[in-house]
Amino acid sequence: MNKRDTFTEEEIEAFKPSEKIGLVASLDPQNLPHISLITSIMASGPKQLTLGEFCQGRSKQYIQKNPKIGFLIMTLDKKMWRGKARWTHLKKEGPEYEIYNDMPMYRYNSYFGINTVHYLDPVEVSGSEVLPMSRIVPAAIFTKIAKGLAKTRAKNRILKPFAESLFNKMDSLKFIAYVNGEGFPVIVPVIQCHAADSTRLVFSPFAYWEELKNIPKDANVAVFCITMKMEDVLVRGTYLGLKRFGLFRLGVVDIDWVYNSMPPCHGRIYPEVALRPVREF
Repeated sequence: MNKRDTFTEEEIEAFKPSEKIGLVASLDPQNLPHISLITSIMASGPKQLTLGEFCQGRSKQYIQKNPKIGFLIMTLDKKMWRGKARWTHLKKEGPEYEIYNDMPMYRYNSYFGINTVHYLDPVEVSGSEVLPMSRIVPAAIFTKIAKGLAKTRAKNRILKPFAESLFNKMDSLKFIAYVNGEGFPVIVPVIQCHAADSTRLVFSPFAYWEELKNIPKDANVAVFCITMKMEDVLVRGTYLGLKRFGLFRLGVVDIDWVYNSMPPCHGRIYPEVALRPVREF
């Protein structure tokens, strides 16, 4: 895979449409990976990546405290780019601010526009690549067959039924992120991933084996799931490595944290947050 620290003119053009999947992996204050859907990600030049902010989720706060990020961009024709970058600064005006707010998605939106632009320097760019469907499809089938053997039989439910069903859709997209030895979060597609039950995710390593084997056993990982209807959920947990279940080997993630990243109300779902009465208006 060709790696560099600049974007080509063709890539700059390919990233312009807002109709794409853009993922940004950041690090929280505990150095745990976090993945956000940020479709406004673009390359404003060969040596610059930008993020347009219209609502403030956790990732915008995290990248200002720890500037190391990983990113993944997938266009509608299923071409994909991945890489690493460093956050440098933000602006609330300027040419990139104007470009964002002239885009139809933000210009004609009655509720919000882009209020802040974040600037990042690319450190490593890989691509373009296409999804290896000849491996992803059998990997998903292997996972679906074997996942019943990987159930924990835990009585305590972690994933809500809705979130569990998202992970088990054959056409949903899943991505895992971990922190590499240089302190950068790295995103790897795990489209074959399924929920064995509400407490555990599993996936066959038949697709993306060369990258998945780099995830350290017992590492804290984040897994992001999104459907074609833009329904999504983020979970975090411990990667237990590859385990054998019957005739199959599966990567295993035991979930300990669930986050709703869909607007308008971002927030943690598990561990559950106690409800508080509203006393001031």
